[in-house]
Amino acid sequence: MREKFQHFMQGRYGADQLSRFLTAIGLVLIILNLFVRSNAITYLVMALLVYCYYRMFSRDYNRRYAENQKFLTWQNKIKYKVNNWKRNLADRKTHHIYKCPSCGQKIRVPRGKGKIIVTCPKCRTEFQKKS
Repeated sequence: MREKFQHFMQGRYGADQLSRFLTAIGLVLIILNLFVRSNAITYLVMALLVYCYYRMFSRDYNRRYAENQKFLTWQNKIKYKVNNWKRNLADRKTHHIYKCPSCGQKIRVPRGKGKIIVTCPKCRTEFQKKS
């Protein structure tokens, strides 16, 4: 049976990160539907799973690859924003973050130094701030 399935899957796209993500979202919605009991969620789960299997059994490599690359680009943007937010949250105890008044560049300055003159590394504008 395993050999028959492998033979069937030859030339097909298979599972990728987008398929795994869609499957995980479907699982979360199934668990949510156990408590909410909504027909709309049931139809949404069915549509997600049908689309996921359509992608896995598809023979159009280029289109599925392009879809996955768009998803990965979107995912990396989200991860970058979340990691940046976490780092800024952790640095709040030891550093101030100011924006340059002329160019908007973010500048990280240590706390507890009193009034200091901050020089923007991008445009060389000087401004005074309390650290």
